[in-house]
Parts: sequence; C-alpha cells; structure tokens
Amino acid sequence: MSGSNVHPHGRHAGHAHHHHHGPDGAPAADGGRGFAWRVALALLCVVIAALVASAVQVREGEAAVVTRFGDPVRVLLDPGLAWRLPAPIEATVPVDLRLHTTSSGLQDVGTRDGLRILVQAYVAWRVPGDVADVSRFVRAVRNEPDEAAQQIRSLAGSALQTITSGFDLASLVNTDPSQVKLAAFEDELRRQVDSQVYATYGVHAVQVGIERLTLPAATLAATVERMRAERETVAAQRTAAGKREAAQIRSDAERDARIAVADATAKAAGIEAQSRRDAAAIYGKSYADDPQLYTMLRSLDTLAGVVNANTSLILRTDAAPFRALVQGPAGLDTADSASRPVAQVMRARHTR
Repeated sequence: MSGSNVHPHGRHAGHAHHHHHGPDGAPAADGGRGFAWRVALALLCVVIAALVASAVQVREGEAAVVTRFGDPVRVLLDPGLAWRLPAPIEATVPVDLRLHTTSSGLQDVGTRDGLRILVQAYVAWRVPGDVADVSRFVRAVRNEPDEAAQQIRSLAGSALQTITSGFDLASLVNTDPSQVKLAAFEDELRRQVDSQVYATYGVHAVQVGIERLTLPAATLAATVERMRAERETVAAQRTAAGKREAAQIRSDAERDARIAVADATAKAAGIEAQSRRDAAAIYGKSYADDPQLYTMLRSLDTLAGVVNANTSLILRTDAAPFRALVQGPAGLDTADSASRPVAQVMRARHTR
C-alpha cells in the first residue's frame, strides 16, 4: 500500500519538475511577450483616446471657438477636422452662424403727429463669419443665442420708440399707396438696430420689418374721424371742381353755339344779298331786253304770289295786275282776235 502511495507521488513530482524546468525554457518566454503586447495595446488605446479627445470637427454653418482654461484663444471657421489640446487644457465651443429670428412684441409708441400706435417688429440676425465677431459674441453672451435674442428684442423696442416719433401715422397707415413710407421706416429701424447689436454683441441685423401694426381704441376712433373728414374734404373739392368744369363746358358750348349761329346768319345774309343782287341783275337785264314782257311777267308773278287754290278775289279786270290778262302786253291792239277771247272769259268770270 505504501508503495502504491509513493508511486503516484513520484509521478506527480516528476511531472511538476518537467513543467518548470523544461530544457528549452519556452513557457517563460511566452509569458514575457504576452505582457509586452498587453502594454503596447494599452499605450495604443491611450494614444487613440488622446487623438480623439484632441480632434475638433467644424460643421457647415458653424464656427468652433477653442478655449484654454475658459479663455478663447482661436476661432475655427473652415468646415472640417482640426486639432486642439485635450481636455481639460483646451475645450471647444460651437457657435451657430445660421440666421436667427426674434420679435420685439407689441410696443406702444407715439407718432410725430401725437397719436399712439401698437407696433411689433421682427429682427433676423446672425453672427458674421469673422474671427473678431465670433470672439466678441462668445464673450458678450457666453454663446447663448437666447440671451442674444433677448438683448436684441430690448434694443428693437427702444429703436421703435425713437424711429416712430419721426413719422406721421398717415405715412405708416394710408389708403393711398404713394403716401405710405413703411419701407423707409423699416430701413431706418434696421440701421439703428444693426449698429447697436453689432457694437455690443458682434452680430448683424440682416433684416428688420414690421410684423404687426394696430391702433388703440382711442387712436382708432380719432383716425377714423380724421379719415372721414379728409374724405369729405376731397369729395367737396371734387364736387366743386366738377361744377366748375360743367359750368365751363356749358359756357364754352353756348359761346360756340352763338358763334356758329352768328356765322350761319352772316353767311345766310351774304347768300341772300348775293341772290338779290343776282335777281336784280336778271330783272334788269330782262327789263332792258323787253320792258313790256318784263312788266307782264312781273305782274303774273305777283298774281301767282297773291292767288292760290284757296283764294277768292273779286277785282276789276282792267286793274293791275289783271290788266295783262284783259289787254295783253302794252302796245298791242285790244281788239286783236288773240286777246278778245281772254277778255271775254275774264268778263264772264267777273260777271258770275
């Protein structure tokens, strides 16, 4: 039994001796190389972590401000990858360069003509892509856009008070587009707000406009009354101008009518005089050619003018102008056979 106990022990002892004291020493060398690899891997991880901690990614539309122990030392504007010292030595503060908007809220302001109005303006602003402006913005508001927006709203409200006092209400609210100067109002407001916010915070007011404009109840009533009076004045002026134009038109028409009538009368008188001259010339020529025939024809013309279908005359046949019917032309024989039937007819008709 003791031999069997010794034998396993001897085999175990021999086996242990072979493990620790091998003839080529391979197990001890493998252990040393594993430790070195582990150390190298740990150093590599440390280096990678340091590189990752030192890398700065600048995105499009942003700027990165590198601070050293809280103090800005440089500004990165170009998008891409940059480097800095690892924290806590240096840190990176991203600054948004995109457009921001804010509103002043309704402000009770007074116009130049002494009326009160309620105006609300909006401001579109952004941080310029400049190293000095970005640094000023970070120092002024600690890179807090909300803080900057609050300050811009306050400055816009003060600017509204100042600018509105230089404009009449009619130049801001008017039914005549040519009287409205809202563009000039907004431009002047933008210039004032921009100069203040840039000098203080390093940001630019890109656009400032009127978002809402309304009137208090008292101002609204006064404005409506003034507009009514203006419309009544304009209506009275236009009515008076229309009456003046109508009177002028009537006067011109009457004058033209009188001139036309006078011209027509003059022309008619001229024509009548000329016709009389022509008739007198014809009569004169006829009388000169044959006075007896002329006398008879004039007597017949007179008779034709006096006697018509509805005329009944009882006259002596030997009186003018019927003498021409009884006796014929002067100088002719009254007993002539040609004139006797006429005389007999006239006597018969006269007798009846």
